[in-house]
Amino acid sequence: MTTAIKVLIVDDSALVRKMLTEMLASDPQIEVVGSATDPYDAREKIKRLHPDVLTLDVEMPKMDGVTFLKNLMRLHPLPVVMVSTLTEKGADVTFDALDVGAIDFVTKPKIDFKHTFEDYTLEICAKIKMAAKVSRTRLELQYQRFLKQQSKKTSASQGGNSSEVPVKLSADSVLPKKAFNPKIQRGQQSIVAIGASTGGTEAIKEILMQLPSDAPPIVITQHIPAAFSKPFAQRMNGICDMQVWEAEDGQVVEAGNVYIAPGDRHLVLERVGMNWVCRLNDGPAVNRHKPAVDVMFRSVVQSFGPKAIGVLLTGMGADGAQGLKELQEAGACTIAQDEKSSVVWGMPGEAVRLGAADSVLPLEKIADKVLRAL
Repeated sequence: MTTAIKVLIVDDSALVRKMLTEMLASDPQIEVVGSATDPYDAREKIKRLHPDVLTLDVEMPKMDGVTFLKNLMRLHPLPVVMVSTLTEKGADVTFDALDVGAIDFVTKPKIDFKHTFEDYTLEICAKIKMAAKVSRTRLELQYQRFLKQQSKKTSASQGGNSSEVPVKLSADSVLPKKAFNPKIQRGQQSIVAIGASTGGTEAIKEILMQLPSDAPPIVITQHIPAAFSKPFAQRMNGICDMQVWEAEDGQVVEAGNVYIAPGDRHLVLERVGMNWVCRLNDGPAVNRHKPAVDVMFRSVVQSFGPKAIGVLLTGMGADGAQGLKELQEAGACTIAQDEKSSVVWGMPGEAVRLGAADSVLPLEKIADKVLRAL
């Protein structure tokens, strides 16, 4: 018999603790062993209850969630799923937590969300199960990477240098499949298309930080809430040589720029005159995601064909795997992140099983591969 995953809920709101407990308790593979009202209470209960996974509130009294997470990763690494408010401040703090070593996040449940209760329960239970599979070694490596990044920032400032949710709709429901037309290829620029989900914000950051300011345009679909996509783009813009945007409808795609899909729209590309522009599509969710990687990849196939490079990064589920296969069949270069460097090897793993990846690489080698392919 499989041992249940032991979860400790850390949140200062009694109502949120109650709601999360009920949702997690509905899954027989998860056992809520306790709850804590603040980081000091959590510290004592971790010692006593030995949880496998923590859910951690972003904003708490006495000590904020990120400070507590830093102490936890330094002294007693545990997989953590952050519970975040849908605000710009909540987004910023959540990205800080992912930097430190949090595995993933969910938005804080709302009191009046009865119509989405089942979907939210599926989401948080899936993320708890995924987090439980992450090894202590993986957590320690992420924390060491965070410390190294902090060291570089300090130097610069001183003047130096099966739990997956089943698939519902395919990309056909948004963008009918059609072949690339070679007549539009003459004089056409290259493009890089990146898809990611769980663990993707950190993986994307690592790739973008290695690319020069004059790199070909990059389009990105990351599974992320609508309130988080703009803060994520702004965060990337502050640390990368390229200009990073939350994509806008009609925005011209140009070299040296990165376009990230908004958290509630599919990102597709369309030719207008002599330019390629971003189009934001409000069609149905694909693979239960909106934006969906498969939709963006199919759009890139139809617009750029063999002039594209497709990259599929860490993520739960299978979104993007079929799209990467379509890119490969169109003659594009295709890359999947390897299992060892992925937080969860769902999306890239499915692409590998489909034979869709020309290269399967650790995260730190993907940017170099992209540049060489260009």
